[in-house]
Amino acid sequence: MRQVSDVNVVKTAVMPAPEYLCGRIARTDAQAEFVAESRKEINDIIFGDDKRLLLITGPCSIHDTVAGLEYARRLQELARQVHDRIYIVMRVYFEKPRTTVGWKGLIMDPDLDGSADIPKGLATARRFLRDVIDIGLPTATELLDPITPQYIADLICWSAVGARTSESQTHRQMASGLSMPMGFKNTTAGDVMAAINAIKAARQPQTFLGISYQGLASCISTRGNPSCHVILRGGDNGPNYDAAHVIAAKELLLKNGLTPAVMVDCSHANCNKDYTKMSAVLMDLVQQVLGGQDCVIGAMLESNIIEGTQKFPQPFECLNWGQSITDPCIGWEETEALVQDVYKRLAPRFA
Repeated sequence: MRQVSDVNVVKTAVMPAPEYLCGRIARTDAQAEFVAESRKEINDIIFGDDKRLLLITGPCSIHDTVAGLEYARRLQELARQVHDRIYIVMRVYFEKPRTTVGWKGLIMDPDLDGSADIPKGLATARRFLRDVIDIGLPTATELLDPITPQYIADLICWSAVGARTSESQTHRQMASGLSMPMGFKNTTAGDVMAAINAIKAARQPQTFLGISYQGLASCISTRGNPSCHVILRGGDNGPNYDAAHVIAAKELLLKNGLTPAVMVDCSHANCNKDYTKMSAVLMDLVQQVLGGQDCVIGAMLESNIIEGTQKFPQPFECLNWGQSITDPCIGWEETEALVQDVYKRLAPRFA
């Protein structure tokens, strides 16, 4: 008889149940309280009366947890200094969507060698999230695989659905059951309406296939997530962070009966993939805020200890410490100076 199943499957390995992994690497009561309070503050900035700027900043991806924690310690001190005007959340990105092929992130390949030890990756991600929270920083990530949230979502304060997956029904359904505020990016082509449709879908009750906390195939029913907003990240036709594009996004949100809350990703197409232009994008956005554009609730930066990026793949021991192996980032010195500059410029808003 001719084979009709698993023709192209080489190996199947049973994953540990989320309940098992989360129990083995459990969150403390203090960590749970920190996550809950951070989510509330983020939600108040996006949808409430909190006038602080929400800033999601950190490495493009986490590949070295030691360097990642050193970045977190520096960022926490900076966050403490600017807390009354800027609410800083650290990018803790473990999953990387690829246009074709490439390293898919710490969860999928924690040893950076193609061995794809996913159980190890999930455990590493959970431990790292706990460490960042213990340092005193809220956490942010892009949730790419719809099964991943069962393993780490209880330690995430804000999340995003990326440009490649905003149109995905699977990700809209996933978002409808998540417990944190989250943003949907416009598509890589620049379509903002796709992100708005994603918000409308994620706000509604959904039923879909997933896994239970015990790791069993299940029908998941949700009540919908009301805490979703748009992220402008530019597109094939160029940047969309300027005042005209922000106003257009605001009007489109209002037309669709949604809260006009807009975040801008200073990276990707908004800086024309030139990381040295990210600072200029953020400064333009701050001027819009100071000019009275109250729909702007925050921004995203890709930042690391050392600026730029480095060649990968190569052996871990050959990598530059504190430098991205995915998208290029601004360095720590620029990050610190930029945030402090933004803090000073925002003073009139709080006078």
